[in-house]
Amino acid sequence: MTVTVKNSYANLIGGDWKSLAGDTLENRNPADHGDVVGLFPMATVEDTRDAIDAARAALPDWAGMPAPARAAILDKASQIIAARLDEIATTLTREEGKTLAEATGEVARARDIFKYYSGEGWRYGGQVLPSAVNGELLYTRREPLGVVSVITPWNFPIAIPAWKIAPALVYGNTVVFKPAEDAPLSGLMLVEALVEAGVPAGVVNFLTGDGALIGTEMTGNPSVNGISFTGSRFVGGQVYQSAIENMARVQLEMGGKNALVILKDADLDLAVDLAIKGGFGLTGQACTATSRVIVEEDIADLFVSALTAAASRMVVGNGLERGVQMGPLVNREQLETSQTYMALGAREGAKLLLGGEVDGKKGYFAQATIFDHVEPTMRIAQEEIFGPVISIIRATSLDDAIAKTNAISYGLSAGVVTTNLRSAFAFANQVDAGVVKINEPTTGLALNAPFGGFRQSSANTFKEMGQAAVDFYTRTKTIYVNHG
Repeated sequence: MTVTVKNSYANLIGGDWKSLAGDTLENRNPADHGDVVGLFPMATVEDTRDAIDAARAALPDWAGMPAPARAAILDKASQIIAARLDEIATTLTREEGKTLAEATGEVARARDIFKYYSGEGWRYGGQVLPSAVNGELLYTRREPLGVVSVITPWNFPIAIPAWKIAPALVYGNTVVFKPAEDAPLSGLMLVEALVEAGVPAGVVNFLTGDGALIGTEMTGNPSVNGISFTGSRFVGGQVYQSAIENMARVQLEMGGKNALVILKDADLDLAVDLAIKGGFGLTGQACTATSRVIVEEDIADLFVSALTAAASRMVVGNGLERGVQMGPLVNREQLETSQTYMALGAREGAKLLLGGEVDGKKGYFAQATIFDHVEPTMRIAQEEIFGPVISIIRATSLDDAIAKTNAISYGLSAGVVTTNLRSAFAFANQVDAGVVKINEPTTGLALNAPFGGFRQSSANTFKEMGQAAVDFYTRTKTIYVNHG
């Protein structure tokens, strides 16, 4: 078993790094239990209030800075991330488990997100409107929302913080940021890049610790103006209830049960490739992962055979090792959840074609798992598993496939594989999901496009990413000037 020196890290509050004191959070490599990535402070409620107060105190000067000047800091942060890309990617793999190639792509995405929003500093603004009154100037201006709490999950520990924090900062807000307990170091490295780039004290504050303890303060403190949260549906509901007490603005992304529909005219090789990428890439630990594959009966047997053969060849192991295609689950709880659903699928009457075997001696590894003949009402077809498990549902037609795609409470991502343009657009127009992919995996997002789900996948309020982020992170003021 590998033994690694324990590195101790600190929280950032008001520009000061607060080192370990009292209880600590131990961060271990999910692929190698003996590899301790680092120790982090367990922030207290008092620490959290201090961070919120620091963000509130820093707000006037930061909001008053010209947007292009804020943008220049984001641009420099992007360059710092680029210079440390390999180091951050290796760290990300060690603490979260995804393959090094996946981690490198994620860090590059964080770099590009900061580059993109640095451009927003030169683009965003208000409008001049026609007035019905002689001698009157009528216009609007965008102003920062205020202090924003950012609470992020472990599955994309640098990309998700980047697409929340970058727009928050460029539009003039200050931030209190809490990463997930399972992957705090990637988020810390993002904060370090911002500090090195010149973000003033108090503009970004970083806290690690128990989400149930400090998260409640971050969402319910009356000095917080907005909360951007990505995580489970259950916790998202708690965030919403806490925030509404102070009428704080809320942006929630809460998972999905995403379907990839394979129509009978589909390119079979492409369909298999997309199902593998969407279902087993990132070990199935993505909110947009392909959890259901809905295939027309005419080609179902052929497709299932090809998919099972391809999945059986996948190499599972430590993401730092060459040739590994799928890393471990992030922790024991996620591994046990996957095991529970594997057993549940068999009890519900689905046919297990592949998977179910686990090796948890050194890391939290699970085999790619495929169930066939899954009914839409089964729990494995309804509930988010967040692991490498695909449920195959058979459909009689395009209309049947669309109905089965929509037969869940979530509405995040959905895809269709077809060579028929009419079928593709019929699917896109009728499916109840915030993201629709045609001949592409259900995973993967353009950083300049709006992102967010429907129904139980979100609060149905504000989209993330792209220029849509301005709607959440700013408020609009209308000004009338009579100069006649």
